[in-house]
Amino acid sequence: MSTLRNKVQLIGNLGNDPEIINLESGKTLAKFAIATNESYTNTKGEKITDTQWHNIVAWGKTAQIIEKYVTKGKEVAIEGKLTSRSYDDKDGNKRYVTEVVCNELLMLGK
Repeated sequence: MSTLRNKVQLIGNLGNDPEIINLESGKTLAKFAIATNESYTNTKGEKITDTQWHNIVAWGKTAQIIEKYVTKGKEVAIEGKLTSRSYDDKDGNKRYVTEVVCNELLMLGK
């Protein structure tokens, strides 16, 4: 069991163009969401497609590649780790965010 680790692998399509942030420190951050689809047949014989949205963040060279080559609608495979964080919004309400920190990206399709 000691070899298990926090690892996420997803294949999906970008919902929007990535948001690219160049920080004062010189680091590059890319934020985007991908949709994954799962299809099944219900008890009535109807095909049902369930779409899940996943928030993705990437840093450094991975973010720079995303900035140059990845756009809305593109199919990508990502690998990374699942992270959770919280923050207080402008109204003082505590908000929770779960994201995948991408460390590998593979562009699929055309």
